Amino acid sequence: MVLLVDGHPYHYEMENLCRVFLPYDEIKTIFEATEALPESETTVYTGIQQKDGQIVITVRLYMGGRLLQDSKSFPESILQMDKEAERLMAVMLFELFAEHCGYRPQWGILTGVRPIKLLRRLCEQMGREEAIQHFESGFLVTPDKTKLSVVTMDNEQKILCRSKPESYSLYISIPFCPTRCAYCSFVSQSVDKAIRLMPEYVSLLCKELEHTAKVAHELGLKLESVYIGGGTPTTLSPEQLRVLLSTLCTHFPVSSCREFTVEAGRPDTVTPERMQVLKEFGVTRISINPQTMNDEILERIGRRHNTAETLSAFELSRKMGFDNINMDLIVGLPGDTVEGYRNTLEQVLHLNPESVTVHTLALKRSSRLNQSEREGFDPDAAAAAQMLDDTAKNLFATGYEPYYLYRQSRMVGNLENTGWAKPGCYSDYNVYIMDETHTILACGAGAVSKVKDPYSDTLKRIFNFKFPYEYVSRHEEMIARKEQVKELYELFRK
Repeated sequence: MVLLVDGHPYHYEMENLCRVFLPYDEIKTIFEATEALPESETTVYTGIQQKDGQIVITVRLYMGGRLLQDSKSFPESILQMDKEAERLMAVMLFELFAEHCGYRPQWGILTGVRPIKLLRRLCEQMGREEAIQHFESGFLVTPDKTKLSVVTMDNEQKILCRSKPESYSLYISIPFCPTRCAYCSFVSQSVDKAIRLMPEYVSLLCKELEHTAKVAHELGLKLESVYIGGGTPTTLSPEQLRVLLSTLCTHFPVSSCREFTVEAGRPDTVTPERMQVLKEFGVTRISINPQTMNDEILERIGRRHNTAETLSAFELSRKMGFDNINMDLIVGLPGDTVEGYRNTLEQVLHLNPESVTVHTLALKRSSRLNQSEREGFDPDAAAAAQMLDDTAKNLFATGYEPYYLYRQSRMVGNLENTGWAKPGCYSDYNVYIMDETHTILACGAGAVSKVKDPYSDTLKRIFNFKFPYEYVSRHEEMIARKEQVKELYELFRK
């Protein structure tokens, strides 16, 4: 499709809004002062003209041989209001798409990753009741998603209030998995291809951890949470896990932080030996992630485990004393149905995990599912929405609470990912990383440190090398980047 941008700087948001309705189309954006719409393909025109103290916002949509358009005048003063002209243009374009396509995405014109952060900011600016009303009417968010957002915002606050100016969290990346899932776009490698790299990777990761601990200590920072993710950290052997966790616990005050999570995401990596190492070093929370309890779908998406192994891994973890277990599910997987997902959800709730994180399938550009396996797979947005509705109904009814929420590009139905947990079982790290509340120091391939000014909204990112082989071959360069953390805090404290 073609997007014509005329007389305004809002092309990024207009592109994102077009993707809400046409998530799999390539968008060609043209910056020309023309209102002509070529009639050979889907075309969107968005324009602003100023005249006599007024601005005129015009949007046109040519799609499927049909032309829809709208034009409205507003006081020129709205250009001085933060993003108000952009919002009005987005509302007008949304309505044209909704009329043509015959459906209204539940998150309205919102396309950002963090809708809860937006709602919180609106509450600070307008007051709670007016903000909630504006979230629904001004951004066209449905009542159900608005309610979910309000409850999530209130539950997030229970965690956010614990963060202090000296707080930080630690993320450790293990970018290896038993197999690469069809939907995955993360920088992770299958063990079959990377096994020879893993010992050196662990050794260098330990060196980065030692240096990072020194930086945090010199700055007087206080560790709040530790999260080891990936990838699948439990692809490491028990011996490699022991080396990693020993280094971590030697150099960081892990025993005094509130949360220590390790993703044991693939059930086929959960063994007594690995779980014993995690217990020995004080891990307080683990994830066992089935994604679905349908074996045919598991095989289709490239997982090596089956439902029986998920049940076995969960039972083993309970027997070994883990009393805070998360389970991840995905709605919208190829081949899944509303009834099939209900069966998955029922089986998971029967296990009674402390938290359940429910993701909506996102068709990332670099994933195998998007690049080579799209034929025969037509994502069903209505089915995915029903799955999420069933999730909310059942989890609310069984005592779970939504405590963090985020969104990604190219999600089926432009929906959301939500973390649900029993009271007292929220993951602090998940809230901190999504709200960008305090500094996250990150180690390992693909990790991104987020250095947060505790006295403003300023946040700076420091990137590690993406791929494990780069991490190994250019390790000294990356270690040197951690010195930027000290430089940034010196600026923040002036």
